[in-house]
Amino acid sequence: MYFGSDNQTGASAQILDALVKANSGVSASYGDDDWCNQAIESVRKAFDHPDCQVYFVATGTAANCLALSALVKPWQTILCHQQAHIAMDESTAPELFTGGARLIPLDAGKGRLTEATLSNYLQRQALHVPHNPVPGALSLTQANEAGQVYQPDEVAALCRLAHDKGMKVHMDGARFANAVASLGCSPADMTWRAGVNVLCLGASKNGCLAAEMVIFFDPKLAEDFEFRRKRAGHLLSKGRLLGAQVDAWFQEDHWLSLAHHANQQAQALATGLGQIENVEIIWPVQANELFVMLPKLLAQSLQAQGAVFYEWDITTLPEGYVIQETHQFVRMVTSFVTTDNEVEQFLALCASFTL
Repeated sequence: MYFGSDNQTGASAQILDALVKANSGVSASYGDDDWCNQAIESVRKAFDHPDCQVYFVATGTAANCLALSALVKPWQTILCHQQAHIAMDESTAPELFTGGARLIPLDAGKGRLTEATLSNYLQRQALHVPHNPVPGALSLTQANEAGQVYQPDEVAALCRLAHDKGMKVHMDGARFANAVASLGCSPADMTWRAGVNVLCLGASKNGCLAAEMVIFFDPKLAEDFEFRRKRAGHLLSKGRLLGAQVDAWFQEDHWLSLAHHANQQAQALATGLGQIENVEIIWPVQANELFVMLPKLLAQSLQAQGAVFYEWDITTLPEGYVIQETHQFVRMVTSFVTTDNEVEQFLALCASFTL
């Protein structure tokens, strides 16, 4: 009954097979190989964008922060949701990689960044240049830290506001596959057609061992990126091991099949929990994360019987929410390896528990 995090799973059998094949023999280094070249073409095909520039790195933090460094100047700001991964879980890496660009968190107590909040912030900002920092980029997370998914029209509206102010748009797609699987829309409609300039597409949470992509839909923004990646230590000598994973991930929509499974298990878990007394699901379950209010005694009982999930930060609760002393706020995450048996066993324990 493992609902800790989807970044704690291993790789899918299809990915491992690809790695074994890429491991045999010798190959050119630093990404100048057939696996990386084929992977780049697979990305371009998936996003219906033959000119997008694709770079492979090993971690999501490197992907996000290197991408942002290509979008903003050190004296600019990056607008994001208050719980954005770049603001809460990447230490001060964004500031380091950008040379000091400041993160401005918005929409505390709300599940997602809204068009109204962004518009109000941009309208009321009275810039006194050069004394005040100028917004340089908007960062969106898809699916986001509250497990919420932005519809393509929501992304487009936020992008329009940003572009009207001369800002670029970055998308953190650590769980992008889950968002695509949830919406059933085209990856292109959710990104460059909606106005996203650069996507950091993560595969490590969805079937790969360590494989992240920085995808520039505007090639001009990527002019110096190969130097940024090298300087940050993310140009791997055995780059084929990243390329092999990425190419296999896209073959026959393997990435979406894995994400669909994770999403379906989250829905099954949410349906069952919704029938348990004194249990409340805080945000709508739209991808593969659940944020749940459990009686403390139930949470302790479940963990004692082998369930794995994490207590979550109460500051991420909806604005005005009052948590009872008898309850505990937790996060549960399903993945491509979550089984029906795990979900059923977990729900059976919940149903049999009595306060």
